[in-house]
Amino acid sequence: MEDLVISLSRWQFAITTVYHFFFVPLTIGLGVLVAILETIYVRTNKEIYKEMTKFWGKLFAINFAMGVVTGIVQEFQFGMNWSEYSRYVGDIFGAPLAIEALLAFFVESTFLGVWLFGWDKLPKKIHLFSIWIVAFGAIISAFWILVANSFMQAPIGFVEENGRLIMNDFGALITNPNVWVQFPHTLFSGFTTGATFIAGVSAYHLFKKQREEFFTKSLRLSVLFGFLSVFLVVLVGHTQGQEMVKTQPMKMAAAEALWDSEDPASFSLFSIVDEKNKRDILSFRIPGVLSLLSYNQFSGRVEGINQLQARYEQLYGPGNYIPPITISYWSFRIMVGTGFLILFIFALLLYFIIRNKNPFQYKWSKFLPFAIVLPFLANSFGWILTEMGRQPWVVFGYLKTADAISKNVTVGMVLISLIGFSLVYASLIGADIFLLQKFAKDIGQPGLDTSEPMDFWEKGE
Repeated sequence: MEDLVISLSRWQFAITTVYHFFFVPLTIGLGVLVAILETIYVRTNKEIYKEMTKFWGKLFAINFAMGVVTGIVQEFQFGMNWSEYSRYVGDIFGAPLAIEALLAFFVESTFLGVWLFGWDKLPKKIHLFSIWIVAFGAIISAFWILVANSFMQAPIGFVEENGRLIMNDFGALITNPNVWVQFPHTLFSGFTTGATFIAGVSAYHLFKKQREEFFTKSLRLSVLFGFLSVFLVVLVGHTQGQEMVKTQPMKMAAAEALWDSEDPASFSLFSIVDEKNKRDILSFRIPGVLSLLSYNQFSGRVEGINQLQARYEQLYGPGNYIPPITISYWSFRIMVGTGFLILFIFALLLYFIIRNKNPFQYKWSKFLPFAIVLPFLANSFGWILTEMGRQPWVVFGYLKTADAISKNVTVGMVLISLIGFSLVYASLIGADIFLLQKFAKDIGQPGLDTSEPMDFWEKGE
């Protein structure tokens, strides 16, 4: 029965986290892009950029509101389902969460209100300042959340007293090396999500030859911004993988289905594993590539699952220290595969921009709007790998997930709340998608001439 409570609680937190993270990257990316558009408007005083700012800003505000609602519930779960976790690390984990709520969240919420209701009431530069504060607030909010999460991945800056972890070095907490690979990766993923969203919506209208100047300008900005962002995602992701080899080698071994240590280590092109018997059913591997990814050279030992299990038993005592292999393995591949697909799409569109060619004369362009889903897949499976690959630990090396659960919760309590949260969150995502789709298709803003068609690249600035 206790195992069922743990499983249901893990499912509950996983579902609410993935639901919440549906909104966060889009908020981060759209916030910066809307701020850039208003900056262009203030500098050029061209009405079309004001209308573009309002159009994309409306979609940003819808998504921001949904993100706020879904994020609040998560913090309550620490006290309800995971009280032993809160008791054990609350002195550390609570500090960045409090800073995030008091500093970042309230600042961005306040200035979003100023921005929404300040059009034509505030001086242009003051109004522009407000949206940049909102954009930076979203980024700072993500930073503090990742400071807290990085402590779970690679604990630092604490002492253990009376069965609890007590923070003794706040500087170490925010300079944790894991923060400075995880935060940029998440930040650029958010930028990529916002750019892909704008590119997808713009592609939808351009394929239908609707408001071509408006959406050509939007597409150009999103392609340039998105290509740079996803390229940085790949670079930072490579660095994050190398940090993972040092701090959480079991996660890397699970992501690669590497049962035994190798030097040089091979990269799995495709594997089907038998987790129960700890073996491959089918595996195609490329020699030396995993060492290259881990150490930037075709040599270097990468520890395998079996050797790490034996070492962890010596360090932490008897137990199973192997995370779910299949989930970790395929989450990694979906994340990386969709990331490179986004890079290819932006590179293709960038090629058309440079060559002054119109991609929307080709029938395959009608599939471009569906690219909007790709960063959401990459973001979700990236978090699944981050959290599942750390199991059985909730705080790596110090607190197991099974020991973090509240002692007084029952199966019924968790099951009812799990069903309730899932239904509410599903309805919120449905509402978000409906509203985003509704307003994204609304091209009736005043002040823009749609009577004459536009040569796709020639007339855009």
